[in-house]
Amino acid sequence: MLLLAAIVWGASFIAQSKGVELISATSFNGIRCLLGAVVLLPVIFILDMGKKKRGAAVAKIDKNLIVAGVVCGIFLCIASTLQTYGMVFTSPGKAGFITALYMVIIPIIGVFTGKKPRAAIWVAVVTAVIGMYLMCIDSKLTINKGDVIVLISAFAFVGHILTIDYFSPKVDGVKLSCLQFFVCGAIDMIYVFIFEDLQLAPVLNCWASIGYAGIMSCGVAYTLQIVGQKYTDPTSASILMSLESVFSTLTTVILVACGWQLTGGALNLRELSGCVLMFVAIIFVQLPEKKRS
Repeated sequence: MLLLAAIVWGASFIAQSKGVELISATSFNGIRCLLGAVVLLPVIFILDMGKKKRGAAVAKIDKNLIVAGVVCGIFLCIASTLQTYGMVFTSPGKAGFITALYMVIIPIIGVFTGKKPRAAIWVAVVTAVIGMYLMCIDSKLTINKGDVIVLISAFAFVGHILTIDYFSPKVDGVKLSCLQFFVCGAIDMIYVFIFEDLQLAPVLNCWASIGYAGIMSCGVAYTLQIVGQKYTDPTSASILMSLESVFSTLTTVILVACGWQLTGGALNLRELSGCVLMFVAIIFVQLPEKKRS
């Protein structure tokens, strides 16, 4: 289930890349998040019915859930909108790996909260920096505008993950996800209605991209993650889900080879080498620490 979720998330970078060719990043992100929230409503209903049949308590919509949904939704809106906008200028494969840097950034933040990082963390940081250099900085020592925007979104995703980590033990996970999608989508669409001129025709023309990103990425993949993590230890789960960056690159390479025109095109050997190093860094961070007997 977690591997399927990673495949779905990896391919969603392609959907985002194609979607922003027709409509703005804000419009695309707003519509797909609202669609993802709607998709999760029947999932919540089914899960609640199952709990009632087993005699288990059903989590209610209370103040904690609302606060959690609003705060997480704001962070998600900043992160996902920046990521989608950055993909106007960079390739889906590069965006997938740059986004995955949040797994390296989170342990570094621990330094400022008094947590002494393991040696593997520093190895991962150095490896990730080299990988970023190879992937994003060309021979003229210039960096793509889209890569910078996606990198900023990775830091925003760190804020989102830390917020989720704080609130998730206190509220129902699926209901939190549904509410955060509603909040994220609502913020984007309010911006669209005030500052943009959204036309129905372009939205209908990219229905496949919006549908995949909303139904599959937000709705289906999140449900697979929720169920899959119940039967998997956290380290294995995080490593499996980090494969989304690999699948985003593989999907990009395959589609470009088949003749698809994608933003940024296919990755060259230098960029692929950077991807490999960044993936090694991600794995280093997630390796469990040996406990002293």
